[in-house]
Amino acid sequence: MESSVASTAAARTRVALATYDPGEEPSVDSDLPVLKAAIEDAGAEAVVAPWDDPETDWAAFDLVVIRSTWDYSWRVAEFVEWAERCARGTRLANPAAVVRWNTDKRYIGDLAAAGVPVVPTRYLAPGDPADLPDDHEFVIKPTAGAGARYAARYTPEERETAVRQLARMHAEGLTAMVQPYVRNIDAGGERALQFFGGRLVHASRKGAVLAPGTPYDGDKVPHPQLEAWEPTAAELAVAERALAAVPGAPELLYARVDLVDGDDGEPRAMELELIEPNLFLGLHPESVPLVAEAIVKAAGR
Repeated sequence: MESSVASTAAARTRVALATYDPGEEPSVDSDLPVLKAAIEDAGAEAVVAPWDDPETDWAAFDLVVIRSTWDYSWRVAEFVEWAERCARGTRLANPAAVVRWNTDKRYIGDLAAAGVPVVPTRYLAPGDPADLPDDHEFVIKPTAGAGARYAARYTPEERETAVRQLARMHAEGLTAMVQPYVRNIDAGGERALQFFGGRLVHASRKGAVLAPGTPYDGDKVPHPQLEAWEPTAAELAVAERALAAVPGAPELLYARVDLVDGDDGEPRAMELELIEPNLFLGLHPESVPLVAEAIVKAAGR
């Protein structure tokens, strides 16, 4: 009997949930303990570990799921190298090639080229002149960022402040994105459609993140006025088109598509989150077993 139990334990599927190291502060990922418990309820072992922990043997897991690696945008090259190294030793979700592509928001240009409705975007790399709009409100943010880091909203009259932001970003080697401020965000907010295991599991809506006058290097609330949302057929169609445009048509364990309404009232893709999207499981507890089941199923392949 003891031998049988030991054999069963040895064969138990092992899943790693990669997160960030919060240091002395508690983790802000409230999904992690819920998801860990749900995976274990589904019959697998779940281990939470910072992605940059040198002591973790990622190859010892059947599946590594990138969850809340929310400090990666400061260390993109290091993070991509970790993902590729991890993928050589075991199964990584999402795949390392997807991670590399999605770390740089110039992917929005790829979506546009594939015919996906997106928020119009220009890019200003270090050395480029400060070519900023002079006839409409606009947003500047980095091509590698998370949680509205280094993002700000400007009117044409605030050009001098915007130029200082560009200079700061370029000095740090960051490429800037310049987008028109989508005014419908103030009324309709942003919608986030969350897919897991190839299916839509839930959707959420949040209010506008960038209030006028908020400094680009100031703290922001990344998900204000968050609420559950029932996506429209048009929103679902745009989200599915965005996912279909990912290069190589890879198998995605999870994905979040963030949408806003353009000036014409039609949904447009603002971002495609394929690395470490917040799942908002606290808002959608009914999705917890579905997400855990998809993870365990992927780990067992």
